[in-house]
Amino acid sequence: MLKEFRLILVIVAGLYIHGLAYAASGYHKVLEENHKLYNQVQDLKGSIRVYCRVRPFLGGQSKYLSTVEHIEEGTITITAPSKYRKGHRSFNLNKVFGPSATQAEVFSDTQPLIRSILDAYNVCIFAYGQIGSGKTYTINGPMDLTEQNQGVNYRALDDLFLLAEQRKNTVSYDVSVQLIEIYSEQVRDLLITDEIRNSSQTRLNVPDASLVRVTSTSDVIDLMNLGQKNRAVGATTLNEHSSRSHSCLMVYVQGRDLTSGTILRGFPELDAVRETISTLKFFKRVATVELGATWVNKNSADVKELKEQIANLKAALAMKEGQIEPMQQQKVSSNPCSTVSSPYHPRP
Repeated sequence: MLKEFRLILVIVAGLYIHGLAYAASGYHKVLEENHKLYNQVQDLKGSIRVYCRVRPFLGGQSKYLSTVEHIEEGTITITAPSKYRKGHRSFNLNKVFGPSATQAEVFSDTQPLIRSILDAYNVCIFAYGQIGSGKTYTINGPMDLTEQNQGVNYRALDDLFLLAEQRKNTVSYDVSVQLIEIYSEQVRDLLITDEIRNSSQTRLNVPDASLVRVTSTSDVIDLMNLGQKNRAVGATTLNEHSSRSHSCLMVYVQGRDLTSGTILRGFPELDAVRETISTLKFFKRVATVELGATWVNKNSADVKELKEQIANLKAALAMKEGQIEPMQQQKVSSNPCSTVSSPYHPRP
């Protein structure tokens, strides 16, 4: 009788364990399908999204000088400066944030992409705009950083580590970062002094750049502070920071499915998913600027070409001559979700 009872218990326990395994398998499939549907929605919203943020006036500046006439959900209407003929111009974007928009509101449209990163999508977020228009504020935040005024960088990193923690029972993630700068058409590591070499004919690799494993946002902030001290600045007579380098923070996320052991799709050499949060700073129009020594040494033809590129936003984005183009192509080549934040200076 006792043996029969034990046998029944073993059978019941076996059926119970089998039921749990089946339920876990079903849950995993539902979770995977949910991720696919979520990212399909992101794809439908567009691979490239462009936002405009109008910077508020600073203390002592007259609001009557504003060129912004009207702002709607995805449209901004401005008054063209007199030297470009008087008139009104309207621009349609994915969304326009007015001067009163908070850092949290600006990040809200970017936040869904952070989840896509953990699902093996490539994401590139960068700010582009005139000097003093608020690029650094939007991406990083002010010098006196608080939880309320944190920029996209810190909020994205917080979300990244939070989501990774929430998924730890199904997927194990390893996060590493690199920090590089692009200055005077040269690329170098901000964490060391060695230059980065182009070791591939198909894409720009950064094998010589320090790749540091991180486990929290504070780890990344420490590295960003270190890199900030190493950034090259060439002063000009107009603005001592107008020729500051472009910086790229690259966050590599490698995920391993704990059920199947599958490594989430990444780049061939790194087997990792790349998130790039970069602040691209461009030279101000040089018509009234005395160029720093770095660019004066270039011949007149190069200087003329540089001026033409600066005067044309599209050409500045292309960056044909430098090492930037292959890196940008790499960022948006595979399942891209790109967000461009273009801070707008309210004054003419």
